[in-house]
Amino acid sequence: MNKFTYINNSNPLFVDAMFKKFKENPDSIDLSWKMFFQGYEFAEQSSQFVSGDGASGLSDKEVSVVKLIHGYRSRGHLISTTNPIRQRRTHKSDLELGYFGLSSDDLDTEFDSGSEVKIGRAPLKSILEHLQKTYCGNIGVEFMYCRNENLRQWLYERMEKNANSPEYSNEVKRHILKKISQGVLFESFLQKKYVGKKRFSLEGLEAFIPSLDTAINVAANLGTEEVVMAMAHRGRLNVLVNIFEKSYETIFSEFEDFHINETYERGGDVKYHLGKSADIKTVDGKPVHLSLLFNPSHLEAVGPVLQGIVHSKGHEEFGSDFKKILPIVVHGDAAISGQGVNYELANLSELDGFGVGGSIHIVLNNQVGFTANYKESRSSVYCTDLAKVTESPVFHVNADDPLSVVHAMTMAVEIRQKFGIDVYVDILGYRRYGHNEGDEPRFTQPKLYQSISKHNNVYKLFLNQLVENQDIGVDEAKLIEKSFNDLLQDKLQLAKEDKVKMQFETLGSYWKGLRLAEQKDFEKSIATQFSLKHLDSIANALTSIPEQYQLFSKMKKLINHRLDLYFKQKKVDWALAELLAYGSLLIQGHSVRLSGQDSQRGTFSHRHSVIKDVETENSYIPLNHIAKNQALFSVYNSMLSEYCLLGFEYGYSLASPFSLVVWEAQFGDFANGAQIIIDQFISSSEYKWQRMSGLVLLLPHGYEGQGPEHSSARFERFLQLCAEENMYVVNITTPANFFHVLRRQVKNEFRKPLVVMSPKSLLRHPKVMSSLSELAKSGFQEIIDDTLSNIKQVKKVLLCTGKVYYDLLDFRDQHKIKDIAIIRFEQLYPLSQKQLNALRLKYKHVKQWCWVQEEPENMGAWTYILRALRNWDLDVVARLESASPATGSSKSHDKSLKDLLERAFTKKSKKNK
Repeated sequence: MNKFTYINNSNPLFVDAMFKKFKENPDSIDLSWKMFFQGYEFAEQSSQFVSGDGASGLSDKEVSVVKLIHGYRSRGHLISTTNPIRQRRTHKSDLELGYFGLSSDDLDTEFDSGSEVKIGRAPLKSILEHLQKTYCGNIGVEFMYCRNENLRQWLYERMEKNANSPEYSNEVKRHILKKISQGVLFESFLQKKYVGKKRFSLEGLEAFIPSLDTAINVAANLGTEEVVMAMAHRGRLNVLVNIFEKSYETIFSEFEDFHINETYERGGDVKYHLGKSADIKTVDGKPVHLSLLFNPSHLEAVGPVLQGIVHSKGHEEFGSDFKKILPIVVHGDAAISGQGVNYELANLSELDGFGVGGSIHIVLNNQVGFTANYKESRSSVYCTDLAKVTESPVFHVNADDPLSVVHAMTMAVEIRQKFGIDVYVDILGYRRYGHNEGDEPRFTQPKLYQSISKHNNVYKLFLNQLVENQDIGVDEAKLIEKSFNDLLQDKLQLAKEDKVKMQFETLGSYWKGLRLAEQKDFEKSIATQFSLKHLDSIANALTSIPEQYQLFSKMKKLINHRLDLYFKQKKVDWALAELLAYGSLLIQGHSVRLSGQDSQRGTFSHRHSVIKDVETENSYIPLNHIAKNQALFSVYNSMLSEYCLLGFEYGYSLASPFSLVVWEAQFGDFANGAQIIIDQFISSSEYKWQRMSGLVLLLPHGYEGQGPEHSSARFERFLQLCAEENMYVVNITTPANFFHVLRRQVKNEFRKPLVVMSPKSLLRHPKVMSSLSELAKSGFQEIIDDTLSNIKQVKKVLLCTGKVYYDLLDFRDQHKIKDIAIIRFEQLYPLSQKQLNALRLKYKHVKQWCWVQEEPENMGAWTYILRALRNWDLDVVARLESASPATGSSKSHDKSLKDLLERAFTKKSKKNK
């Protein structure tokens, strides 16, 4: 909806009256009118300032010209010449003179409104030409929906003073030509030497290279020290060599595929998914650190990962000065409008605990999504209409006009640095080949590709322009081309002779002090005990709330319960053990970050890490008041998103390896919404891209009759992802073990993701308690053996994990069974072979071994256990195979649990049937 309908729908007399009020007292009129009139200080004595009734003021025509200016600012982008390859779609712009009550008879009439567009009093013809050049040329700008008046005024000034076409020096134009030539000639060389090989060429959008070079240079001049970038596969190789200075010979070696990373022989990824870090100097001589994130084929998934990294670095490395670190996200046109994670990210971008001071979003718009035309890819006018969510300006720019692309990018970076907001640059070009170089696009876009086949590349177009303007000579240009092609040929020869030493980036900069894990690291966990003296100080902080805070009666009761539990009973329940674990890390200098949809209180009202004053709703966080020099505890109730949030926290963990970073699902099965992050990043990033993460996932899991949606965290899916010691998967039964597993995450000398099937009913189960001494000694127990005194009496061993242990224990106690042992697998992956061998040896006389689980047989850990313990001759007791995780009937739940327990304790296990 047009923000200025209040102008277009108003008669001149009313506008004139409002203007007079504005002159007398700007604050006496509505804010929207005040914003409209600011900058319109017209000379009332002018002959043009005669209102419809003959009174002194703004004339009807002057008001019409003012409305015309606003019309072009608001809708000029709809008829801008931004498409280099075909006629753009026709949009109703309502910019005809008659729409504003003007006509061709007014073209030679002078209007003071020309001052508003920086050309002074001028004829309507000149004002119109200036508006068309500024807003309808090779740059179309959307910004009038932005409520930030200062931003709008900045854009008026920046664009209208030069009709959106600044003059560049010969030196700048030659540098732009150099970057374009590198981009174009590199792609052309690869096409000749590696015919049909996938590289996802940038051809048709090579102006992206000088624009990215410009973005980095402008940002560095405005104080940026680091640029972190995320992009998909298209153009990635070009960016790696021509911006990140990856050597040409290394790229050629990757095409030849001579080298394998021996550490991760079964891992690795294709060359157009790989990332890189580099320290460069800009064209103006400023040092900048660049990072290009690794990227899976799942488009746009890397966006929230980038934001998490930048948020972490912005706070920890740059003291929360986000002008020093610039995030750049590169999108495809079909992906930015089609992938919902982009909306999630836009919604997240300005929330407390997740901001990055604005991002530059660049769209490489080739007008095709694989084989789908743009009309098949979105309902909106532009692929960037998402920008309106955050009132972010958008520059649509013609990819065949490098100077306009560079100008748009310059403004985008300056806006981000000045206003701290997202800015979008939509570079509209084409894709010279199909989706990849082996794909045939003429099956689906015959007319488009007929046009593309006849279209000169941007290097030739720009070179001809510079030659015509005598900025460079033809012979000089040919010499530059030959020199660059000779360089590429020499580097290719090196690669073909296998003379290139490949380097695989693993642990550098802020990862120093950590190492890669070894097989022996998983046989027994490290010691994670914590002194009782320091535990006391944490418990004191948790139970001492300043007097000025007025507490909710139930909160008082909860704090008194914790006080009694810890200091009198010398015990901890689940919530207290968790908070003590966080506190122990904080006073050892490790920050803790926890986020999730209910994480401050906890979905099950157990954690209460943030305490609210009932009168003011002011927050008090006890964990930030333990000791003077402790680290920071941050906890955020996140927006209702799993995909974006988990990606963000994963990114945060990459940049903060010495912090504990925890993401909590409201219910475990909600992690389904983040499956892409789990599959493509968390479970495999170390083996694809040599990037470790210590991220913790808390996924509430347990069968308690709550129905199919809130019972299972899909345990089996995580276990299916487990291989090569890539992550920990645990289903813990004691508060002490939870305390130790959280501490282990930070105290290990390496990093692995930790997936926790966290409890629900066990949070308040009377038997789920641990003594303080269990926190003050030893460490995490991967397997917890039974405590039956007479091992020789044991005739059957039940192996289990998680909550079902307490169901089994209650049944055994009620029936006074003495000859069946119950052993808990607290850690399902990795399994310690030494501990398993010791277990088998201890119960070597037992003939019956049985795996018991509360999940249906086709879910839970059973299929994994069957594979991992394939020589154990195990029976299984589980709920019957089911298409749905759990029943919706509490009676059916109770009945199936009773049946499960009875079958588990029969002397000879019955098969599921």
